[in-house]
Amino acid sequence: MPFFDPIREYARSVVAAGKRLIDQVLIPSAHIPEGRAAKGIPDQDWHAMSARDVLAQLESSEDGLSDGESATRLTNYGPNRLPEQRRRTAVERLLSQFNNLLIYILLGAVVVTGSIGHWIDAFVIAGVVVINAAIGFFQEGRAEKAIDAIRSLLSEQTIVLRKGKRKTLNTAVLVPGDIVFLEAGDRVPADIRLLRARNLMAQEAPLTGESVPVEKHTSAVPIHAGIGDRTSMVFTGTIIARGQGRGVVVATGAATELGRISGLLDQITQLQTPLLRQMERFGQTLAIIILITAALTFAIGVLIYAHSASDMFLAAIGLIVAAIPEGLPAIMTITLALGVERMAGRNALIRRLPAIETLGSVTVICSDKTGTLTQNEMTVRSVATSEQLIEVIGIGLDPIGEFLFEGKTIDPENHPLLRQLTLGAVLCSDATIETEGDGWIVNGDPMEGALLVAGAKAGFNAEDQRRAFPRTDEIPFDAAHRFMATLHHDHEGNGYIYVKGAPEQILSMCVTQRTMHGDEPLDSAYWQTRITEMAGQGERVLALAVKQCEPGKTQLTFGDVETGLTLLGAFGLIDPPREEAIEAIERCRSAGIVVKMITGDHVATATAIAEKLGLRTEYGAISGQDLDNMSNEDLARRIEEVDIFARTSPEHKLRLVETLQRAGHVVAMTGDGVNDAPALKRADVGVAMGKKGTAAAREASEMVLANDNFASISAAVEEGRVVYDNLKKTILFILPTNGGEALLIMAAVLLNWTLPLTPVQILWVNMVTAVTLGLALAFEAPESDVMKRPPRSSSEPILSRFLAWRIALVSLIILIGVFGIFSWLRSGGASIELARTAAVNTLVMFEIFYLFSVRRLFSSAFSDILKPAARPAWIAVTLVFIMQLAFTYVPIMNSVFASAPISFNTWMALTAVASSVLVVMEAERWLMLKLAERVSGNQDSQQSNISVSSELK
Repeated sequence: MPFFDPIREYARSVVAAGKRLIDQVLIPSAHIPEGRAAKGIPDQDWHAMSARDVLAQLESSEDGLSDGESATRLTNYGPNRLPEQRRRTAVERLLSQFNNLLIYILLGAVVVTGSIGHWIDAFVIAGVVVINAAIGFFQEGRAEKAIDAIRSLLSEQTIVLRKGKRKTLNTAVLVPGDIVFLEAGDRVPADIRLLRARNLMAQEAPLTGESVPVEKHTSAVPIHAGIGDRTSMVFTGTIIARGQGRGVVVATGAATELGRISGLLDQITQLQTPLLRQMERFGQTLAIIILITAALTFAIGVLIYAHSASDMFLAAIGLIVAAIPEGLPAIMTITLALGVERMAGRNALIRRLPAIETLGSVTVICSDKTGTLTQNEMTVRSVATSEQLIEVIGIGLDPIGEFLFEGKTIDPENHPLLRQLTLGAVLCSDATIETEGDGWIVNGDPMEGALLVAGAKAGFNAEDQRRAFPRTDEIPFDAAHRFMATLHHDHEGNGYIYVKGAPEQILSMCVTQRTMHGDEPLDSAYWQTRITEMAGQGERVLALAVKQCEPGKTQLTFGDVETGLTLLGAFGLIDPPREEAIEAIERCRSAGIVVKMITGDHVATATAIAEKLGLRTEYGAISGQDLDNMSNEDLARRIEEVDIFARTSPEHKLRLVETLQRAGHVVAMTGDGVNDAPALKRADVGVAMGKKGTAAAREASEMVLANDNFASISAAVEEGRVVYDNLKKTILFILPTNGGEALLIMAAVLLNWTLPLTPVQILWVNMVTAVTLGLALAFEAPESDVMKRPPRSSSEPILSRFLAWRIALVSLIILIGVFGIFSWLRSGGASIELARTAAVNTLVMFEIFYLFSVRRLFSSAFSDILKPAARPAWIAVTLVFIMQLAFTYVPIMNSVFASAPISFNTWMALTAVASSVLVVMEAERWLMLKLAERVSGNQDSQQSNISVSSELK
């Protein structure tokens, strides 16, 4: 409505002024400390510099800083902590409940009504406002804790070298230039450039999404390497999985990669949900219309009909009270809360009530791969021997499974090559697996854990085999030589060397291969084919070789394994997709929702997993480096067709979400790591994993999946659509009835008739019917096509053409019926109190009959009126009828509301009149269904109903 645009802008300015009053005057703003970057040390590509150059740039040495220098730097750079973020106080949250233009109008009505001495009316209206504010205050979600969650990742103590002396210090006092020691199990306290590394591996899944530990070394890497490829660095909040190291601190606090993510969270403004955006715009438009109409009503009564200003104030207040749907905010909140309760029973925990409604309009789900679409548990999926490629069945760390060859189960006992290969893998591993609760956990490298599980499936107990073949010596894994070797002896004195590692490295050390007929010369071409085939399936390949040695050998050297090995075979490992995720993606597709994988993993691995999940792969994948070189226009074009994004950083994920939103999509982002938190917060709906997800991801999200099951998202989408349908039904119920009440006041003034209802009686009707009859709609079962329609548009207006038509039609029916009963009784000599009581009951009966009509948009109101699905409606009707009996016959209610007892014959008459709305609505529905059948070319009934659904929207 362009006519209202200037007035609407003024209304927005009023609301904004109210917000500023709350934020700046009533609640003094607290100082928000900011993280400080290192003064005097510009941003450097530390990963691309040599260790010597890094130390020189930082003016440090391998002996570390002096205590005096570290104290000076601590003053300059600030403590190694993330900046605090100001929280919204309880008073601020309470006051924000009143920051709504419709509430301002009702508060103005309280003042005007009280000023002319109508205190009962004033107190009732004020009570309604306070009740609505209380509901909103207590239903608000928890305050955002994303920054606190990230801050908690910082370890408390660390070992530092200060002028050649080791000291255990609080991580808060670390400064750039400090030398820090790292050991397996440590949480990295700052961003560190490595100076020394021995078998060092870091678990960076929370930061990069990489599901296996990353090898670290001291050599510089290319300047354009992404976070996951900066192997000369370790980052704040990640875990040292293996080995030892020493490095120099290059960034602390807000200047770290983790601090940068925290900064991204601070800079991101969370979006309003589609429904809240629409309700805000609709509320402003409605407020303008109500005020203009009330002013015109007042002017006509005073200037044309010469009524007193006092009487016309009451009439104008009555019109405002009639037109404003004061019960609607409470109904919306309760409807959303009921949806939250149902979702909790389906393992989806909603942190912010409106998010469940937003799920119903989601068009794209951006999902992290590791731990969301996959299990975040490495699994051996294939085993290659010199004779065959064997498939391994089983999920995760559960040692129950079997081996298949050409689709048939094979017994490891009858396959000596398979047994020798799996036994060697068990012995040449340091990890252990154990039960924890109902599941299993790996202590050590996840890939070694997967090898132990494969060994268990072949019948080998790791502890038993390690006792039977005790380890005498070992060569630990190192990125330089890319293998691990172990020396074992059995109890007869026989010696065996097992070597596992990168397949190309192991192949270069082998001269023979183990076959069913003994050891034969190595067939390199055969193994290259097998390895390529396994890697093409997105599997990480490890090869294993053996060498027999003399019985008395007790030490292992590099010379013992450089050559002369016999290749036993290779393992293909993968972080497998969740079976339920595959089904969930298909269900989302049928609902018109596109799923996009956004991961920090490699392109080949991501593509292979995407194929297994059923995502589109025909348009290829886009890497993080591709994104860096891609303009916004190119990305906007390609993002619609590409579903796989690999080697992404937090900025990439955030950019992808924002690009989709600019294209008009409603985006849900799922994830479990720290790296997902900014995109989770920016998305329309952030969905975090509850079990394996980090606290940062959970606190940045609107919804948490308690069972880490991607399949729960499709259930959440369905529930979101059901909630929105029920909210639409509630609006479709409340607004036409409010329109009828307002029309009664306007008609009475324009025609110079006596008001058939007083303002306080109208308020009684609104509150009683809204929180009973309106609330019953929140319990409605889903429509049959709820997961077969495309997502609704987030710009779909609340005041659709259908709703405007329904408001006009129902308002006219109510006007004729209520005025008819009121005039009939007054003409028969009834008192004004009795006639108004009958008018109130007629209005309520209209709403009761209309409730049964609006329950079903696409089928007859009588289709299930006597079935269990209608039980909430019947309970609500019973409660309303009891309250109306009290309103009509209880003396104290007669006194407060100026009501009077009515006869049985009057009840029969007003019930007959009120039932007309159900008859008219059924006729309207029948005509629309016939029209839909005609438009759809006599398609089947279900398709016709879907057409009607689109028309109604």
